[in-house]
Amino acid sequence: MEQDAEQQYNRMVKTPVSKLILSLSIPTIVSMLVTNIYNMADTYFVGTISTSASGATGIVFGLMAILQAFGFMFGHGAGSNISRRLGARDIEGARQYSAVSFYLSIFAGLIIMALGMAFINPFMRLLGSTETILPYARTYAFYILIAGPAFTSSCVMNNILRYEGKAFYAMVGLTTGGILNIFGDALLIRVFHMGIAGAGLSTAVSQYISAVILLLPYLQGKTQSRMGWSYFKPTREVTSNIIAVGMPSLMRQGLNSVSMMVLNTCAGGYGDAAVAAISIVNRIMNFLLCVSIGIGQGFQPVSAFNYGARIYSRVKNGFLFGLLLGTVIMAVLGFAGMFAGAQMVAFFRNDPEVIEIGIHAMHRQCLALWLEPLSVFGNMLFQSIGKAKVATFLAALRSGLVMIPAVLLLTALFGLSGLESAQAVSEVISALVSLPFIVTFLHHLPADGTYSY
Repeated sequence: MEQDAEQQYNRMVKTPVSKLILSLSIPTIVSMLVTNIYNMADTYFVGTISTSASGATGIVFGLMAILQAFGFMFGHGAGSNISRRLGARDIEGARQYSAVSFYLSIFAGLIIMALGMAFINPFMRLLGSTETILPYARTYAFYILIAGPAFTSSCVMNNILRYEGKAFYAMVGLTTGGILNIFGDALLIRVFHMGIAGAGLSTAVSQYISAVILLLPYLQGKTQSRMGWSYFKPTREVTSNIIAVGMPSLMRQGLNSVSMMVLNTCAGGYGDAAVAAISIVNRIMNFLLCVSIGIGQGFQPVSAFNYGARIYSRVKNGFLFGLLLGTVIMAVLGFAGMFAGAQMVAFFRNDPEVIEIGIHAMHRQCLALWLEPLSVFGNMLFQSIGKAKVATFLAALRSGLVMIPAVLLLTALFGLSGLESAQAVSEVISALVSLPFIVTFLHHLPADGTYSY
Protein backbone atom coordinates (compact mmCIF):
# COMPACT_ATOMS: atom_id res chain seq x y z
CA MET A 1 0.00 0.00 0.00
CA GLU A 2 2.87 2.40 0.79
CA GLN A 3 4.41 1.67 -2.60
CA ASP A 4 1.06 2.24 -4.35
CA ALA A 5 0.59 5.50 -2.46
CA GLU A 6 4.03 6.74 -3.54
CA GLN A 7 3.35 5.78 -7.16
CA GLN A 8 0.04 7.60 -7.07
CA TYR A 9 1.68 10.67 -5.52
CA ASN A 10 4.29 10.80 -8.26
CA ARG A 11 1.66 10.34 -10.92
CA MET A 12 -0.42 13.26 -9.64
CA VAL A 13 2.49 15.71 -9.25
CA LYS A 14 4.80 14.74 -12.13
CA THR A 15 2.65 13.62 -15.07
CA PRO A 16 2.14 16.50 -17.57
CA VAL A 17 -1.12 18.18 -16.58
CA SER A 18 -2.73 17.89 -20.02
CA LYS A 19 -2.04 14.15 -20.16
CA LEU A 20 -3.14 13.65 -16.54
CA ILE A 21 -6.39 15.60 -16.96
CA LEU A 22 -7.26 13.67 -20.12
CA SER A 23 -6.54 10.33 -18.42
CA LEU A 24 -8.85 11.27 -15.54
CA SER A 25 -11.46 12.95 -17.74
CA ILE A 26 -12.11 10.18 -20.24
CA PRO A 27 -13.44 7.61 -17.72
CA THR A 28 -15.52 10.38 -16.09
CA ILE A 29 -16.94 11.51 -19.43
CA VAL A 30 -17.80 7.93 -20.37
CA SER A 31 -19.55 7.29 -17.05
CA MET A 32 -21.45 10.59 -17.24
CA LEU A 33 -22.52 9.95 -20.83
CA VAL A 34 -23.81 6.49 -19.95
CA THR A 35 -25.56 7.87 -16.85
CA ASN A 36 -27.27 10.51 -18.96
CA ILE A 37 -28.08 7.97 -21.65
CA TYR A 38 -30.01 5.93 -19.14
CA ASN A 39 -31.77 9.07 -17.91
CA MET A 40 -32.63 9.77 -21.54
CA ALA A 41 -33.71 6.16 -21.94
CA ASP A 42 -36.29 6.76 -19.20
CA THR A 43 -37.43 9.86 -21.10
CA TYR A 44 -37.59 7.94 -24.38
CA PHE A 45 -39.49 4.89 -23.12
CA VAL A 46 -41.83 6.95 -20.93
CA GLY A 47 -42.40 9.27 -23.89
CA THR A 48 -44.06 6.36 -25.70
CA ILE A 49 -46.77 6.30 -23.00
CA SER A 50 -48.16 9.85 -23.19
CA THR A 51 -47.20 13.53 -23.10
CA SER A 52 -48.23 13.72 -19.42
CA ALA A 53 -46.01 10.75 -18.58
CA SER A 54 -43.15 12.40 -20.45
CA GLY A 55 -43.68 15.55 -18.39
CA ALA A 56 -43.46 13.46 -15.20
CA THR A 57 -39.81 12.62 -15.91
CA GLY A 58 -39.04 16.34 -15.82
CA ILE A 59 -40.92 16.76 -12.54
CA VAL A 60 -39.12 13.88 -10.83
CA PHE A 61 -35.80 15.16 -12.19
CA GLY A 62 -36.13 17.81 -9.47
CA LEU A 63 -36.30 15.03 -6.84
CA MET A 64 -33.19 13.39 -8.29
CA ALA A 65 -31.46 16.76 -8.10
CA ILE A 66 -32.25 16.97 -4.37
CA LEU A 67 -30.81 13.50 -3.71
CA GLN A 68 -27.75 14.32 -5.79
CA ALA A 69 -27.40 17.65 -3.99
CA PHE A 70 -26.73 15.90 -0.69
CA GLY A 71 -24.71 13.13 -2.34
CA PHE A 72 -22.46 15.61 -4.13
CA MET A 73 -22.16 17.76 -1.02
CA PHE A 74 -20.71 14.87 0.96
CA GLY A 75 -18.83 13.51 -2.07
CA HIS A 76 -17.14 16.72 -3.20
CA GLY A 77 -16.70 17.87 0.40
CA ALA A 78 -14.86 14.69 1.28
CA GLY A 79 -13.11 14.29 -2.08
CA SER A 80 -11.45 17.71 -2.02
CA ASN A 81 -10.27 17.21 1.57
CA ILE A 82 -9.07 13.69 0.82
CA SER A 83 -7.12 14.70 -2.27
CA ARG A 84 -5.43 17.62 -0.52
CA ARG A 85 -4.52 15.38 2.43
CA LEU A 86 -3.10 12.72 0.14
CA GLY A 87 -1.09 15.49 -1.54
CA ALA A 88 0.22 16.36 1.94
CA ARG A 89 0.77 12.59 2.63
CA ASP A 90 -1.85 12.40 5.41
CA ILE A 91 -3.45 9.02 4.55
CA GLU A 92 -5.10 8.38 7.93
CA GLY A 93 -6.81 11.77 7.80
CA ALA A 94 -8.05 11.00 4.28
CA ARG A 95 -9.60 7.73 5.47
CA GLN A 96 -11.52 9.44 8.23
CA TYR A 97 -13.04 11.87 5.72
CA SER A 98 -14.08 9.05 3.38
CA ALA A 99 -15.89 7.02 6.06
CA VAL A 100 -17.65 10.01 7.62
CA SER A 101 -18.97 11.26 4.28
CA PHE A 102 -20.11 7.76 3.24
CA TYR A 103 -22.24 7.07 6.32
CA LEU A 104 -23.63 10.60 6.51
CA SER A 105 -24.74 10.34 2.89
CA ILE A 106 -26.66 7.14 3.58
CA PHE A 107 -28.34 8.80 6.55
CA ALA A 108 -29.32 11.79 4.38
CA GLY A 109 -30.75 9.47 1.70
CA LEU A 110 -32.89 7.68 4.28
CA ILE A 111 -34.27 10.97 5.63
CA ILE A 112 -35.20 12.22 2.15
CA MET A 113 -36.82 8.87 1.38
CA ALA A 114 -38.95 8.95 4.54
CA LEU A 115 -40.04 12.58 4.13
CA GLY A 116 -40.72 12.12 0.43
CA MET A 117 -42.92 9.08 1.03
CA ALA A 118 -44.88 10.87 3.76
CA PHE A 119 -45.62 13.94 1.62
CA ILE A 120 -45.38 12.59 -1.92
CA ASN A 121 -48.45 14.34 -3.41
CA PRO A 122 -47.68 17.87 -2.17
CA PHE A 123 -44.01 17.26 -2.95
CA MET A 124 -44.78 16.49 -6.60
CA ARG A 125 -47.00 19.58 -6.85
CA LEU A 126 -44.21 21.66 -5.33
CA LEU A 127 -41.87 20.35 -8.02
CA GLY A 128 -44.26 21.71 -10.65
CA SER A 129 -46.61 18.82 -11.40
CA THR A 130 -49.97 19.55 -13.01
CA GLU A 131 -53.01 17.47 -12.01
CA THR A 132 -52.79 15.41 -15.20
CA ILE A 133 -49.07 14.72 -14.69
CA LEU A 134 -49.41 13.98 -10.95
CA PRO A 135 -50.40 10.26 -11.16
CA TYR A 136 -47.38 9.52 -13.32
CA ALA A 137 -45.02 11.68 -11.26
CA ARG A 138 -46.17 10.09 -7.99
CA THR A 139 -45.56 6.56 -9.32
CA TYR A 140 -42.15 7.38 -10.76
CA ALA A 141 -41.07 9.28 -7.64
CA PHE A 142 -41.98 6.35 -5.36
CA TYR A 143 -39.22 4.20 -6.85
CA ILE A 144 -36.70 7.05 -6.96
CA LEU A 145 -37.28 7.63 -3.24
CA ILE A 146 -36.74 3.92 -2.57
CA ALA A 147 -33.35 4.32 -4.22
CA GLY A 148 -32.52 7.45 -2.20
CA PRO A 149 -29.66 5.97 -0.10
CA ALA A 150 -28.13 4.45 -3.24
CA PHE A 151 -28.27 7.79 -5.06
CA THR A 152 -26.54 9.67 -2.24
CA SER A 153 -23.89 7.08 -1.32
CA SER A 154 -23.01 6.45 -4.99
CA CYS A 155 -22.27 10.15 -5.42
CA VAL A 156 -19.86 9.97 -2.48
CA MET A 157 -18.03 6.84 -3.64
CA ASN A 158 -17.83 8.09 -7.21
CA ASN A 159 -16.35 11.45 -6.22
CA ILE A 160 -13.83 10.01 -3.79
CA LEU A 161 -12.61 7.61 -6.47
CA ARG A 162 -12.19 10.53 -8.87
CA TYR A 163 -10.37 12.69 -6.34
CA GLU A 164 -8.00 9.81 -5.62
CA GLY A 165 -7.26 9.58 -9.34
CA LYS A 166 -9.10 6.24 -9.62
CA ALA A 167 -11.67 7.42 -12.18
CA PHE A 168 -11.66 4.05 -13.96
CA TYR A 169 -13.33 2.31 -11.01
CA ALA A 170 -15.96 5.04 -10.87
CA MET A 171 -16.61 4.56 -14.57
CA VAL A 172 -17.15 0.81 -14.17
CA GLY A 173 -19.70 1.28 -11.39
CA LEU A 174 -21.70 4.04 -13.06
CA THR A 175 -21.69 2.61 -16.57
CA THR A 176 -22.75 -0.85 -15.39
CA GLY A 177 -25.73 0.62 -13.58
CA GLY A 178 -26.58 2.77 -16.58
CA ILE A 179 -26.51 -0.08 -19.06
CA LEU A 180 -28.63 -2.26 -16.76
CA ASN A 181 -31.19 0.53 -16.48
CA ILE A 182 -31.53 0.83 -20.26
CA PHE A 183 -32.22 -2.89 -20.62
CA GLY A 184 -34.48 -2.76 -17.58
CA ASP A 185 -36.55 0.02 -19.16
CA ALA A 186 -37.00 -1.98 -22.35
CA LEU A 187 -37.91 -5.13 -20.44
CA LEU A 188 -40.31 -3.66 -17.87
CA ILE A 189 -42.03 -1.12 -20.13
CA ARG A 190 -42.11 -2.89 -23.49
CA VAL A 191 -42.29 -6.56 -22.47
CA PHE A 192 -44.07 -6.50 -19.08
CA HIS A 193 -46.09 -3.33 -19.85
CA MET A 194 -45.49 -1.79 -16.42
CA GLY A 195 -45.64 1.76 -17.79
CA ILE A 196 -43.88 4.48 -15.84
CA ALA A 197 -43.63 2.18 -12.82
CA GLY A 198 -41.30 0.02 -14.91
CA ALA A 199 -39.03 2.99 -15.57
CA GLY A 200 -38.94 3.82 -11.87
CA LEU A 201 -38.28 0.23 -10.77
CA SER A 202 -35.52 -0.17 -13.36
CA THR A 203 -33.82 3.02 -12.12
CA ALA A 204 -34.03 1.94 -8.48
CA VAL A 205 -32.58 -1.53 -9.09
CA SER A 206 -29.77 -0.20 -11.29
CA GLN A 207 -28.86 2.42 -8.67
CA TYR A 208 -28.39 -0.19 -5.95
CA ILE A 209 -26.35 -2.46 -8.24
CA SER A 210 -24.18 0.51 -9.21
CA ALA A 211 -23.65 1.39 -5.52
CA VAL A 212 -22.46 -2.15 -4.73
CA ILE A 213 -20.00 -2.10 -7.66
CA LEU A 214 -18.65 1.30 -6.58
CA LEU A 215 -18.10 -0.05 -3.05
CA LEU A 216 -15.99 -3.01 -4.21
CA PRO A 217 -12.68 -1.11 -4.79
CA TYR A 218 -12.83 0.16 -1.20
CA LEU A 219 -13.52 -3.32 0.20
CA GLN A 220 -10.77 -4.84 -1.95
CA GLY A 221 -8.14 -2.35 -0.76
CA LYS A 222 -7.62 -0.78 -4.19
CA THR A 223 -8.01 2.73 -2.78
CA GLN A 224 -6.27 4.65 -0.02
CA SER A 225 -9.68 5.71 1.31
CA ARG A 226 -11.66 3.35 3.52
CA MET A 227 -15.35 2.90 4.35
CA GLY A 228 -14.85 0.77 7.47
CA TRP A 229 -16.90 1.67 10.53
CA SER A 230 -13.72 2.09 12.57
CA TYR A 231 -12.90 5.20 10.53
CA PHE A 232 -16.30 6.76 11.13
CA LYS A 233 -15.27 9.50 13.52
CA PRO A 234 -17.55 12.47 12.76
CA THR A 235 -15.68 15.07 14.77
CA ARG A 236 -16.81 18.66 14.54
CA GLU A 237 -13.75 19.61 12.46
CA VAL A 238 -14.14 16.79 9.93
CA THR A 239 -17.90 17.20 9.54
CA SER A 240 -17.72 20.97 9.23
CA ASN A 241 -14.91 20.74 6.66
CA ILE A 242 -16.92 18.28 4.56
CA ILE A 243 -20.03 20.45 4.67
CA ALA A 244 -18.16 23.71 4.04
CA VAL A 245 -16.27 22.42 1.00
CA GLY A 246 -19.30 20.45 -0.21
CA MET A 247 -21.67 23.40 0.19
CA PRO A 248 -21.15 24.59 -3.42
CA SER A 249 -22.43 21.20 -4.63
CA LEU A 250 -25.41 21.33 -2.29
CA MET A 251 -26.11 24.87 -3.41
CA ARG A 252 -25.66 24.02 -7.07
CA GLN A 253 -27.84 20.92 -7.06
CA GLY A 254 -30.33 22.25 -4.53
CA LEU A 255 -30.88 25.50 -6.38
CA ASN A 256 -31.00 23.54 -9.61
CA SER A 257 -33.91 21.62 -8.13
CA VAL A 258 -35.63 24.87 -7.12
CA SER A 259 -34.97 26.26 -10.60
CA MET A 260 -36.58 23.17 -12.11
CA MET A 261 -39.61 23.72 -9.85
CA VAL A 262 -39.91 27.31 -11.06
CA LEU A 263 -39.29 26.30 -14.67
CA ASN A 264 -41.87 23.48 -14.56
CA THR A 265 -44.42 25.69 -12.79
CA CYS A 266 -44.03 28.43 -15.41
CA ALA A 267 -44.13 25.85 -18.22
CA GLY A 268 -47.26 24.29 -16.69
CA GLY A 269 -49.13 27.49 -17.48
CA TYR A 270 -48.70 26.62 -21.17
CA GLY A 271 -49.85 23.01 -20.83
CA ASP A 272 -48.33 19.55 -20.48
CA ALA A 273 -46.63 19.90 -23.88
CA ALA A 274 -44.51 22.80 -22.56
CA VAL A 275 -43.51 20.83 -19.44
CA ALA A 276 -42.60 17.83 -21.60
CA ALA A 277 -40.64 19.98 -24.08
CA ILE A 278 -38.59 21.72 -21.38
CA SER A 279 -37.94 18.37 -19.71
CA ILE A 280 -36.73 16.79 -22.95
CA VAL A 281 -34.49 19.73 -23.86
CA ASN A 282 -32.93 19.72 -20.38
CA ARG A 283 -32.13 16.04 -20.71
CA ILE A 284 -30.52 16.64 -24.12
CA MET A 285 -28.51 19.62 -22.88
CA ASN A 286 -27.35 17.70 -19.80
CA PHE A 287 -26.12 15.01 -22.15
CA LEU A 288 -24.11 17.52 -24.20
CA LEU A 289 -22.73 19.13 -21.03
CA CYS A 290 -21.35 15.77 -19.87
CA VAL A 291 -18.21 16.26 -21.93
CA SER A 292 -17.41 19.66 -20.43
CA ILE A 293 -18.29 18.63 -16.88
CA GLY A 294 -16.28 15.43 -17.29
CA ILE A 295 -13.20 17.47 -18.25
CA GLY A 296 -13.79 19.69 -15.22
CA GLN A 297 -14.08 16.70 -12.95
CA GLY A 298 -10.87 15.33 -14.43
CA PHE A 299 -9.21 18.63 -13.54
CA GLN A 300 -10.49 18.72 -9.95
CA PRO A 301 -8.29 15.96 -8.47
CA VAL A 302 -5.28 17.43 -10.28
CA SER A 303 -6.07 20.83 -8.79
CA ALA A 304 -6.77 19.59 -5.26
CA PHE A 305 -3.80 17.20 -5.09
CA ASN A 306 -1.26 19.71 -6.40
CA TYR A 307 -2.69 22.50 -4.27
CA GLY A 308 -2.17 20.26 -1.25
CA ALA A 309 1.37 19.52 -2.48
CA ARG A 310 1.88 23.31 -2.98
CA ILE A 311 2.66 22.99 -6.72
CA TYR A 312 0.50 25.92 -7.77
CA SER A 313 1.80 26.19 -11.34
CA ARG A 314 0.16 22.84 -12.11
CA VAL A 315 -3.13 24.12 -10.71
CA LYS A 316 -3.02 27.15 -13.04
CA ASN A 317 -1.85 25.24 -16.11
CA GLY A 318 -4.40 22.51 -15.54
CA PHE A 319 -7.24 25.00 -15.26
CA LEU A 320 -6.28 26.86 -18.45
CA PHE A 321 -5.90 23.62 -20.40
CA GLY A 322 -9.25 22.28 -19.20
CA LEU A 323 -11.04 25.57 -19.87
CA LEU A 324 -9.73 25.84 -23.42
CA LEU A 325 -10.54 22.22 -24.24
CA GLY A 326 -14.04 22.44 -22.73
CA THR A 327 -14.85 25.70 -24.52
CA VAL A 328 -13.85 24.37 -27.94
CA ILE A 329 -15.80 21.14 -27.49
CA MET A 330 -18.92 22.94 -26.24
CA ALA A 331 -18.79 25.35 -29.21
CA VAL A 332 -18.70 22.40 -31.61
CA LEU A 333 -21.54 20.56 -29.83
CA GLY A 334 -23.62 23.75 -29.69
CA PHE A 335 -23.18 24.21 -33.43
CA ALA A 336 -24.25 20.60 -34.05
CA GLY A 337 -27.26 20.99 -31.73
CA MET A 338 -28.47 23.98 -33.73
CA PHE A 339 -28.94 21.77 -36.79
CA ALA A 340 -30.18 18.57 -35.15
CA GLY A 341 -32.44 20.07 -32.46
CA ALA A 342 -35.78 19.20 -34.03
CA GLN A 343 -34.79 15.58 -34.67
CA MET A 344 -33.50 15.21 -31.11
CA VAL A 345 -36.71 16.50 -29.51
CA ALA A 346 -38.91 14.45 -31.87
CA PHE A 347 -36.97 11.30 -30.95
CA PHE A 348 -38.24 11.54 -27.38
CA ARG A 349 -41.78 12.74 -28.07
CA ASN A 350 -43.13 13.01 -31.61
CA ASP A 351 -45.76 15.59 -30.73
CA PRO A 352 -45.87 18.72 -32.96
CA GLU A 353 -46.53 21.05 -30.03
CA VAL A 354 -43.70 19.54 -27.96
CA ILE A 355 -41.32 19.79 -30.92
CA GLU A 356 -42.27 23.42 -31.63
CA ILE A 357 -41.58 24.53 -28.06
CA GLY A 358 -38.54 22.30 -27.62
CA ILE A 359 -36.69 23.40 -30.74
CA HIS A 360 -36.82 27.09 -29.79
CA ALA A 361 -35.54 26.37 -26.27
CA MET A 362 -32.77 24.14 -27.56
CA HIS A 363 -31.55 26.56 -30.22
CA ARG A 364 -31.18 29.34 -27.67
CA GLN A 365 -29.35 27.13 -25.18
CA CYS A 366 -26.99 25.90 -27.90
CA LEU A 367 -26.02 29.49 -28.71
CA ALA A 368 -24.80 29.98 -25.13
CA LEU A 369 -23.32 26.51 -24.70
CA TRP A 370 -19.70 27.55 -25.30
CA LEU A 371 -19.80 29.85 -22.24
CA GLU A 372 -20.78 27.05 -19.86
CA PRO A 373 -17.19 25.87 -19.07
CA LEU A 374 -16.23 29.32 -17.77
CA SER A 375 -18.77 29.35 -14.95
CA VAL A 376 -18.66 25.62 -14.22
CA PHE A 377 -14.85 25.30 -14.25
CA GLY A 378 -14.54 28.40 -12.08
CA ASN A 379 -16.81 26.83 -9.50
CA MET A 380 -14.92 23.52 -9.71
CA LEU A 381 -11.55 25.26 -9.31
CA PHE A 382 -12.47 27.01 -6.06
CA GLN A 383 -14.24 23.97 -4.64
CA SER A 384 -11.31 21.64 -5.37
CA ILE A 385 -8.86 23.81 -3.41
CA GLY A 386 -11.22 24.40 -0.47
CA LYS A 387 -12.20 28.02 -1.22
CA ALA A 388 -15.74 27.28 -0.10
CA LYS A 389 -17.24 30.78 0.00
CA VAL A 390 -16.32 31.76 -3.55
CA ALA A 391 -17.21 28.29 -4.85
CA THR A 392 -20.60 28.43 -3.14
CA PHE A 393 -21.37 31.85 -4.60
CA LEU A 394 -20.41 30.80 -8.14
CA ALA A 395 -22.41 27.57 -7.81
CA ALA A 396 -25.47 29.45 -6.55
CA LEU A 397 -25.06 32.03 -9.29
CA ARG A 398 -25.52 29.65 -12.20
CA SER A 399 -28.01 27.31 -10.55
CA GLY A 400 -30.42 29.78 -9.02
CA LEU A 401 -29.40 33.35 -8.23
CA VAL A 402 -29.49 34.21 -11.94
CA MET A 403 -31.61 31.35 -13.27
CA ILE A 404 -34.71 31.79 -11.11
CA PRO A 405 -35.10 35.57 -11.66
CA ALA A 406 -34.41 35.06 -15.38
CA VAL A 407 -37.20 32.49 -15.69
CA LEU A 408 -39.72 34.56 -13.74
CA LEU A 409 -38.86 37.91 -15.35
CA LEU A 410 -38.54 36.75 -18.96
CA THR A 411 -41.69 34.63 -18.77
CA ALA A 412 -43.63 37.57 -17.31
CA LEU A 413 -42.34 39.93 -20.01
CA PHE A 414 -42.30 37.70 -23.09
CA GLY A 415 -44.46 34.70 -22.25
CA LEU A 416 -43.50 31.32 -23.67
CA SER A 417 -40.69 32.87 -25.76
CA GLY A 418 -39.14 34.28 -22.57
CA LEU A 419 -39.39 30.89 -20.89
CA GLU A 420 -37.58 29.28 -23.82
CA SER A 421 -34.77 31.89 -23.57
CA ALA A 422 -34.30 32.02 -19.79
CA GLN A 423 -31.70 29.28 -19.39
CA ALA A 424 -29.51 30.66 -22.18
CA VAL A 425 -29.63 34.17 -20.70
CA SER A 426 -28.72 32.76 -17.29
CA GLU A 427 -25.69 30.97 -18.78
CA VAL A 428 -24.34 34.17 -20.33
CA ILE A 429 -24.73 36.26 -17.17
CA SER A 430 -23.20 33.56 -14.94
CA ALA A 431 -20.11 33.29 -17.17
CA LEU A 432 -19.55 37.05 -17.20
CA VAL A 433 -19.81 37.31 -13.40
CA SER A 434 -17.48 34.31 -12.87
CA LEU A 435 -14.68 35.70 -15.06
CA PRO A 436 -13.20 38.34 -12.66
CA PHE A 437 -13.07 35.85 -9.77
CA ILE A 438 -11.07 33.41 -11.89
CA VAL A 439 -8.68 36.00 -13.31
CA THR A 440 -7.97 37.49 -9.87
CA PHE A 441 -7.26 34.09 -8.30
CA LEU A 442 -4.93 32.89 -11.05
CA HIS A 443 -3.06 36.19 -10.99
CA HIS A 444 -2.38 35.97 -7.25
CA LEU A 445 -1.32 32.32 -7.03
CA PRO A 446 1.95 32.13 -5.01
CA ALA A 447 5.18 30.51 -6.11
CA ASP A 448 5.48 26.73 -5.91
CA GLY A 449 6.48 25.39 -2.52
CA THR A 450 5.09 28.27 -0.48
CA TYR A 451 1.96 28.23 1.64
CA SER A 452 -1.28 29.69 0.29
CA TYR A 453 -3.97 31.04 2.60
